[in-house]
Amino acid sequence: MANFSKSSVPQFSVDVYQNEYLPENGREVNAIVTVSATGGGTVGSAVGAPHLYTAGQSPDAAVAIMVDCSGSMDYPPTKMRNARDATAAAIDTLRDGVHFAVIGGTHVAKEVYPGSGRLAVADAATREQAKQSLRRLSAGGGTAIGTWLRLADRLLSSAEVSIRHGILLTDGRNEHESPEDLKAALDSCAGRFTCDARGVGTDWEVKEVTGIASALLGTADIVADPAALSADFTQMMETAMGKEVADVSLRLWTPVGTAIKFVKQVAPTVAELTGRRTEAGPRAGDYPTGSWGDESRDYHVCVEVPLAGVGQEMLAARVSLVIPQGDGSVRNLGAQGLVRAVWTDDMVASTRINSQVAHYTGQAELAQVIQQGLDLRKSGDVDGATAKLGRAVQLANVSGNADTAKLLAKVVDVVDAAAGTVRLKAKVEEADEMTLETRSTKTVRVKK
Repeated sequence: MANFSKSSVPQFSVDVYQNEYLPENGREVNAIVTVSATGGGTVGSAVGAPHLYTAGQSPDAAVAIMVDCSGSMDYPPTKMRNARDATAAAIDTLRDGVHFAVIGGTHVAKEVYPGSGRLAVADAATREQAKQSLRRLSAGGGTAIGTWLRLADRLLSSAEVSIRHGILLTDGRNEHESPEDLKAALDSCAGRFTCDARGVGTDWEVKEVTGIASALLGTADIVADPAALSADFTQMMETAMGKEVADVSLRLWTPVGTAIKFVKQVAPTVAELTGRRTEAGPRAGDYPTGSWGDESRDYHVCVEVPLAGVGQEMLAARVSLVIPQGDGSVRNLGAQGLVRAVWTDDMVASTRINSQVAHYTGQAELAQVIQQGLDLRKSGDVDGATAKLGRAVQLANVSGNADTAKLLAKVVDVVDAAAGTVRLKAKVEEADEMTLETRSTKTVRVKK
């Protein structure tokens, strides 16, 4: 068995990239805020091997694995077997001491392991027992994902831990509960645990799976070939085991007369945060970012400032990182960045677009036009789809987003990437179209 030790808790830093100069009467300030957590994470790794803590340290995480057991998981029969194998691989990747449970999901949610409303604590014995219990995962029944999430929430909330995480696998559409029921479950679970969602095969609904991941601040992806599930589950669990700080919020304070127009994560994926603001005192608001390990993410902040004359300057926003506490107080993570506005009559200075802002504005547009293009394609609007997907090819080419460019090339024939000239392919594999849609929000970092 490989040896693992846990290093210190990560240290957070904030860097702000912007063109602070505005023309006379200019009111919109854009900035890219890079948040980095460094110096944490689990030291030593081996795929599929348990993570062990050094003496005196205890893990601070709970994980619930939700496996679709609806009737469609039997078509083909290898799909259910692959799901069991993947769950076993994820269990093998649990660190000693982490609380965990396995849930079988149909039109109802059932505890597969350990049962009785409890969580198990990972060690050699419980990992083996959990893997033996996976024989009880069998296909039959419908799909009501909200019930799976609510059971996961009940189980995860029973553990006195900071990091609570779910892994959810489905192969079909959520046909046995209303969209309102699923949304209510997501609203109930939001902020209580994070969740990665995966669709296996091609019979599931992309917007359902990505919606679950978005609401619960996790990742979404397609596993078109069930044989690839084990590798994907192992990777997901390794990432979950690397999280060390939960419930981090981006706090934005703005002076009188200013307003936040939007806040969105722009790397490693595009995620809208504007509507998730919670008020945090006079002129301050918190935007949830979920759990962190040793990693870096970028956020686009747009602030509207009051009119001012040439030569004036002001603080447009102050960015900090906090962890809200249950008693209403916050733990400040000690990282801060400033967004400034300076009015000038120098046209060169005021019209220069910061390279980071320009890059991520393009990446956000790329995600949007892919979604729009695929929706238009499905509705039969060939001209509209061609225009949107052509623009996507152009944006992917300019930004160097090679992975997205490759996915686009499976849906369109590229005539001129620089000009965005494309033709829709007459025949497209369903898995290729779903992969493009699911991964459309994945971005590339700007070249520093």
